[in-house]
Amino acid sequence: MNSDSSSTPRVTPRLDLIGIVTSDMAASLAFYRRLGLVFAPGSEESPHVETTLPNGLRVAFDTEATIRSFLPDWRPPAGSGRLGLAFHCGTAEGVDAVHEELVAAGYRSEAKPFDAPWGQRYAVVLDPDGNGADLFA
Repeated sequence: MNSDSSSTPRVTPRLDLIGIVTSDMAASLAFYRRLGLVFAPGSEESPHVETTLPNGLRVAFDTEATIRSFLPDWRPPAGSGRLGLAFHCGTAEGVDAVHEELVAAGYRSEAKPFDAPWGQRYAVVLDPDGNGADLFA
C-alpha cells in the first residue's frame, strides 16, 4: 500500500447545488416561485425537485420522507432554520416591494426592511419551513 498521497490528484470541490428539506413541497415551491425560481408544472407532487439558476447553480428541494429514505433516523432541526438564501432585489424600493408582497401573501417577516450599517437595504422573510429568505439591494 502506497502512503504517498502525492500520486493522488487533489480534487477541488465546486459548489453546485443547494439542497433544502421541506415539510410541504407545494408550499415551498409557491414561496420560491414568488422570488423568481422556476419549477416545472406539477413539481409539487414530486419528492425531489431541482431548478438551475442562470449562473448554473442548482437549487433542490426534498421532502422529509425522501431524506428519511436514506437517513432513517433524520429529524427536522428544532428552532429556526439555519439556511439563508439572499435575493438581490435591484433597488431599496425593490426590497420594500418584494417584502410587502410576500407578507401580504401570508409569509412571516423576520426583519422588516431597514437600511443596514453595511450599506444595503435589507429584509428577511421566512419560507414555510422557517428558513430565511434575505432580500437586499
